[in-house]
Amino acid sequence: MIARSQSLLFIPKHTVSMSSKTSSLPTPLSSFLRTKFYFEKGQIEIIDTPTNFYNTLKFKISTAERRIFLASLYLGKTENEFIECISTAMTRNPQLKLYFLIDGLRGTRESPDLCSASMLAKLDKQFGDRVDLRLYRTPKFIGWKKLIPKRFNEGIGLQHMKIYGFDDEVILSGANLSNDYFTDRQDRYYLFKSCPAFASYYFKLQQLVSSISYRIQYSSSEQEKYKLSWPQTNLIKKPATLLTKHHFVQKTSKALTEFLYPDSTSAGQQQQQQLSKPELDCPTVVYPISQFTPLYPHNKDQSTEKPTIIKLLQSKSTKKPWLFTAGYFNIHSDLKRTLLETPTKDSLIITASPKANGFYKSKGASGMLPDAYLYLSYKFLKAIPKMRREDIRLKEWQNGIANTPGGWSYHAKGIWFMEKDTRTNTNTNGYIPYLTIIGSSNYTRRSYSLDLETNCVIFTKDESLQLEMKKELDKLLMNTKEVTLNDFKNDKERHVSKRVKLATNIFGKRL
Repeated sequence: MIARSQSLLFIPKHTVSMSSKTSSLPTPLSSFLRTKFYFEKGQIEIIDTPTNFYNTLKFKISTAERRIFLASLYLGKTENEFIECISTAMTRNPQLKLYFLIDGLRGTRESPDLCSASMLAKLDKQFGDRVDLRLYRTPKFIGWKKLIPKRFNEGIGLQHMKIYGFDDEVILSGANLSNDYFTDRQDRYYLFKSCPAFASYYFKLQQLVSSISYRIQYSSSEQEKYKLSWPQTNLIKKPATLLTKHHFVQKTSKALTEFLYPDSTSAGQQQQQQLSKPELDCPTVVYPISQFTPLYPHNKDQSTEKPTIIKLLQSKSTKKPWLFTAGYFNIHSDLKRTLLETPTKDSLIITASPKANGFYKSKGASGMLPDAYLYLSYKFLKAIPKMRREDIRLKEWQNGIANTPGGWSYHAKGIWFMEKDTRTNTNTNGYIPYLTIIGSSNYTRRSYSLDLETNCVIFTKDESLQLEMKKELDKLLMNTKEVTLNDFKNDKERHVSKRVKLATNIFGKRL
């Protein structure tokens, strides 16, 4: 890991109050979150397609000078070009270092056959100490749970963050590193440019989770081409077991809380002075938010994502139209209740059509998932009139049929708050975004109980960025169609079997 002598938890902060040009965020958010970063015009770029996302990744890797730091659920087992791109960059630049974090259950699903871990192990063989390849396993993967078959064991919990960093730039996204996410799987991607403090923050987050993870190394074994070790430089000397899980979580949660809620140390104050800029030059403020529930003791969760979103929705300052989207529509009950109870108008939910679900026509139990999410959409629609709401609509996204030639799947997730736009009238009904949330979370029950997630809240008065956010929304809305309760009554394809309903009610936490 880079600069092991440095403090892992030295967090850059930028907590100067907002100027009149950037207005002010709702008081609940400003008082709740201690870490924020200011961005000038042009420092945030929205990448518009999977192909451009992939090309941007390769370009940034190829031009990185000091470090590449990546965190993803997994690396596709056919991504030889991606590995080759990293290898070429590191061969050309001997000063370049690589830090790569994946999930330990999803990343070894196909083992002993080719899998994410064995793909990455090739880089360990080639570059040795210049790479730090990590595999996170939830501390809940202990005891009898190790007997759960592969793929099903991923329901225990995952490293789900998507952080793609290069020197002083970062891409936050919901997309993983595999072919479908580079070609025909709709997602979102925000590039934060030339901001050393912001990049440092997400590098330290990647390093923090890496410090409670296994190291992937090359193995010459004929069966598995990788081996796992637990470095003594890790935050905790040994991985979690039935006997040590409590200690593991106690120590990890302490480090995470220090990261999420940094105090006003002299080092932090010095960094803040170093970052200060005239506020008039920075019309955008970004608040990182994360969810680390499985790494906290029960009922002592200090994560910032879910409470931040709820505070935003409940704030009197944000009772304006909102748009919510998630490819896997299993919205957490607290969030669902807040969306339904908070007065607003002209608000919209976008979710994946069953035919845009990546598991459409999948074999085995996963083939039930599109109908499970359809059933959850139906339950949400039923709740709207019960709450006497007529201002929330639900639309399904579909572009062809997933897993067939020319068909796309839907994996976008995010929240936007809107304000009146008097300039144009497009699919956003005369509104323009001024706030969005971008990152890995699906806002589901499992996101807030089992997985590791990271996102950020972007608040802007930069008109050019607002227009780009609006274009992003318009593009999503182009492939949507409104769905009502009548559609469920009249469309036979929307019939959900009792078996799927029962399974959804039983296993809903893990969807």
